[in-house]
Amino acid sequence: MTLYEGTAGKDYEISGIYVENNITRRLEALGLNDKTVIHMMTKKKHGAMIIKVRGTRLALGKHIAKAIEVKECKA
Repeated sequence: MTLYEGTAGKDYEISGIYVENNITRRLEALGLNDKTVIHMMTKKKHGAMIIKVRGTRLALGKHIAKAIEVKECKA
């Protein structure tokens, strides 16, 4: 599933990022790599969301969220 399809309040593990190379490199520099666990804090109607990665909050738009493949973490 994509991060865009996720639910606020849940944890997810990244399994792949499929967006332009320059954006991929920037996301990796911010800590979004394969097998990184993220927490989706909020999700807006039009696709914008706030996630928490390694203690840092990041805002992502719909275009990027649809390009990040994730799987739900079992707690």
